[in-house]
Amino acid sequence: MRNNHLQEEDLRQEEDLREEGFRKEDPRGEASQEEGLPEEDGLPEDADFINFHSLKYGIIIGAGLMLLIGSIVSFIGGRITDAKRDKLLAPMEAEETQARSDELHLDEEKISRKLENIESIVNQYYLDEIDQDEVESWLYKGLIAGLGDNYADYYTKEELKKTTEASNGSYEGIGAVMSQDRTTGAILLTRCYEGAPAAETGLLPGDMVYTVNGLEVQGMELSEVVSRIKTEPGETVNIEVIRGESEEPLSFDVKRAPVEIPTVSHEMLEGKIGYIEITEFDVITEEQFREAMADLESQGMEKLVVDLRNNPGGVLGSVCNVLEQILPEGLIVYTEDRNGERDEYRCSGDHEFKKPLAVLVNGNSASAAEIFAGAVKDYGIGTLVGTTTFGKGIVQRIINLNDGTAVKLTVSKYYTPKGNNIHKVGIEPDVEVELDEELRQKVTIEKSEDNQLQKAVEILNQK
Repeated sequence: MRNNHLQEEDLRQEEDLREEGFRKEDPRGEASQEEGLPEEDGLPEDADFINFHSLKYGIIIGAGLMLLIGSIVSFIGGRITDAKRDKLLAPMEAEETQARSDELHLDEEKISRKLENIESIVNQYYLDEIDQDEVESWLYKGLIAGLGDNYADYYTKEELKKTTEASNGSYEGIGAVMSQDRTTGAILLTRCYEGAPAAETGLLPGDMVYTVNGLEVQGMELSEVVSRIKTEPGETVNIEVIRGESEEPLSFDVKRAPVEIPTVSHEMLEGKIGYIEITEFDVITEEQFREAMADLESQGMEKLVVDLRNNPGGVLGSVCNVLEQILPEGLIVYTEDRNGERDEYRCSGDHEFKKPLAVLVNGNSASAAEIFAGAVKDYGIGTLVGTTTFGKGIVQRIINLNDGTAVKLTVSKYYTPKGNNIHKVGIEPDVEVELDEELRQKVTIEKSEDNQLQKAVEILNQK
């Protein structure tokens, strides 16, 4: 199974490149303020967090509602009255007579009639108890799912809270990173953090998730599987996985626990070669990276390896702030939205790193990690070693709603300093090296046996 067909998502729900915490340069030359998350009206008050396991057969309702949402999405592009448009859409020019093909237009009256019909049928025939909040939340989740964007999502209050906590470096979960194969839909473990519940229980990188608490997950969206692992009732979650060529699943009862994992670790290798591993780009990553660089410099670092393997990405502002400590003066990355509006993120060059540099990447290096790798490659300040990166060249934004919930939408594409959009393409390394087969399912790989790292060291020793 090729890594460059994976859709990365951390069990901390921090897989997505989000626009936060970095001052942007307007193309006209004026620096704009840091962006917040705009408030949006439109959802009823008190949309509480949904307990996915509170109904024995709630999936029946969910499935029915997903079919409904499929019908809803089929109305996109239809004409609706001016009065309804004023409620649903931003103000439009009076002379505009046709809806844009990339705008959402729903026939409220038709949808309302159909919902009332389905509600009546459910009330007449459905056997079990009904959780009103769960039904409502799945309506919203279905609407966003109907966009056909694997990175878009609707967050309940509790899901949004956990996402926010995760970006600050701590969360409650099992301490693992998951990914989804774009072609087969298979859910894979790509990282099990040493000392965290997943690794302690015996789960390994490369395991394919088969069931969560007895429910088969094949065909589910990655975000739903992650949510089930993190939020279903009880202190433990049962996860069955398929390992290697075996057809029989292995069962693990994994205890959830508070997980605090530094996103940056470092050490000095032989030959005064500094080594920094960045597992993802969270809010806390910038300060951790700065401290790591300062410590290595104090030890007389002469060369540096930055390890971005299996880094699923994170916050846009975070990676830009880290690159501020490495790049020369100039453009770090720029984004373009649906209207062609361009936002530039620039580096002052005050902390340019001028020593030999190598960056390790692989097929699970995605999103913000690719911004880092792309900038290093475009400026020619280091050597990329490993395998072609994942290929996620789009940006998501979390938009808060007025009831404490939120939606996450893809809002722009990003481009490397030389204008390359690497979405679904990835970044090729300067020196291609596959990780040795026998190392791919190890939780901890000794640096002396890590053939990709040793290749990077060899390259640096030649400079």
